[in-house]
Amino acid sequence: MPPKVKFTRTEIVKAALDVVRASGISGLTARALAAELGCSVKPIFGLFQNMEEVQQEVLAAADNLYQRYIQKEMQAGKYPSYKASGMAYIRFAKEEGELFKLLFMRDRSKEKVGEDKKLLLPLLALIQKNTGLDEEKAYLFHIEMWIYVHGIATMIVTSYLDWDMEFISKVLTDAYVGLKCRYCKEGERNGSNQGN
Repeated sequence: MPPKVKFTRTEIVKAALDVVRASGISGLTARALAAELGCSVKPIFGLFQNMEEVQQEVLAAADNLYQRYIQKEMQAGKYPSYKASGMAYIRFAKEEGELFKLLFMRDRSKEKVGEDKKLLLPLLALIQKNTGLDEEKAYLFHIEMWIYVHGIATMIVTSYLDWDMEFISKVLTDAYVGLKCRYCKEGERNGSNQGN
């Protein structure tokens, strides 16, 4: 009788990430994962209750990888911190297309949007520091900027665009400067109206 093949949860999740990278989340089946591991499905279901649990672990692992992209880009110091977060988002889409789709192009209608705002506080603080905007305006600024960044990322991940990172950096700067100009002028107009 051959020895039992033993895997850890971490090894199974790593293999599942590789399946998603190759075939997307719809390709992550018990059979495909077992083939990636070179075993039967038994070791998978010995450590996980079902494939939904595997998918949740893959989602968490993909998010951890994305967070490492942000940290790496911000620590590199090539771009200002706020811009680095956008560049990391786009780089992640470029280099980890299927994981990007899993995180940012899935049905999220059942998720609570308000909880995301708490995660944005460090980015909002950067915008406030760089523009002088209050938190509410910084949030609107970020949403507009994020729509632009997300648009570029999705066009890259769907092979509609193939821009290099240098050009992407330029267009992000243009968008940021344009928004900053608009928001700061708006603030000046509102301030002068309050004085009348």
